Amino acid sequence: MNKSFFEELKYKVFQSGNPVFFYIGINVLLFLIVAFMGIPFFLSGIGSVDFPVFIREYLGYPASIAKLPVRFYTVITYQFFHDGFMHLVFNMLWLFWMGKIFLDFLNVRQFHFVYLTGGIAGAAMYTLAYNVFPVFAGTMATATVIGSSASVMAIIVATATLVPDYTIRMLLLGDVKLKYLAMAYVAMDLVGLASANAGGSFTHVGGALFGFAYITLLQKGKDWSKLFKRKPKLKVVRNENSKSAGKSKPASVNQHDVDAILDKISKSGYDKLSKEEKETLFKASKH
Repeated sequence: MNKSFFEELKYKVFQSGNPVFFYIGINVLLFLIVAFMGIPFFLSGIGSVDFPVFIREYLGYPASIAKLPVRFYTVITYQFFHDGFMHLVFNMLWLFWMGKIFLDFLNVRQFHFVYLTGGIAGAAMYTLAYNVFPVFAGTMATATVIGSSASVMAIIVATATLVPDYTIRMLLLGDVKLKYLAMAYVAMDLVGLASANAGGSFTHVGGALFGFAYITLLQKGKDWSKLFKRKPKLKVVRNENSKSAGKSKPASVNQHDVDAILDKISKSGYDKLSKEEKETLFKASKH
């Protein structure tokens, strides 16, 4: 196997430029590393070191504000570690499904921004909840959260807000519009605010709110991700006489055509678009 298999895997995760494969690959790789590193601790019977607890303490995001000055990096690291295999699988499946749709309409920079900043928003909501609500007072000093759920939730809600009537087929349920899927997912987390995993649910809600806010502002012409857009180092100045060189400017995308395509997607789905319509949509995402 398998050299070709691992080479293809390496290409998809690190060289393809697809952020869906990148984040899935990083999350899975870190999960496997932690799992394998934990084996010696378990087999040796070292009772003084609980490896999963150690990882959660130093790489998970703490609820206590007092810990943040020395655990500031955890606002990023907590997004890439998971509390068990099913936790990882569930998040990665949603990231794969929703991420592909997200990238059909928006670009790679926007995906990175929503994923990472959605995770940061989830962490902020987690801190706020633990420091505001009295129910958490007894556990705040030791509480931590790990998982990509807030980041994934930001992608889910952002995608559903962008194309709410986009339809996907689900086992046993048939065709379901994204807006109903996202609403159900958010509703489960709202119910979870009164459960044993209330802190995690607050984190998910923070990610969801960010995903919704980002797309809402994007539709009004405000793209927060442009703060991280690289500016060209060189400026090319064309001579006015070059106009006669016969080179035409790239055709602009007609907003009316884009709206018509989005309306077609809401009624028939992305797969029903023609090649020309997909190209028009792609060009629009570049603008």
